[in-house]
Amino acid sequence: MEADIRNLPSDSPEMVNAFDVMVEAFAGMEGRIDPPSSLNSMTVDDLRDPALEVWVLGKPIVGTVVLTPKPKVLYVGKLAVRDRRRGVGRQLLALAERRAGELGLTWLELESRVELIEVHMVFKRLGFREVMRTTHAGYARPTSITFRKPV
Repeated sequence: MEADIRNLPSDSPEMVNAFDVMVEAFAGMEGRIDPPSSLNSMTVDDLRDPALEVWVLGKPIVGTVVLTPKPKVLYVGKLAVRDRRRGVGRQLLALAERRAGELGLTWLELESRVELIEVHMVFKRLGFREVMRTTHAGYARPTSITFRKPV
């Protein structure tokens, strides 16, 4: 299935399908995380930002990841998997690692909400380490964990 990984051009009609996969995958967080996911305020047009790389796996799409190059790090966002426990997320994170290397970046970085303990365990198994906890505006406790992995 790895041959089916592709970077969607910003004008791709598949961008709608990619967004739908994100919405479906993130629906399970509703009521679990506080504050709600930023995906709730996004539209498919937000994915068309030229600063973003929207990668998808499969036809039909079974997984997505949004990569954003920043100084020294490749930020991994909106990792969404339709069919869990089939290696889809692992393939998308391997792609992110390759892209970081191609771009000359030294780290992968991603964030996860503190409530998603099972997700943290997966990231740690894949070589990510917690580097910081942050608090969303208006909250008295940490709400997000930043993880990094060297490339």
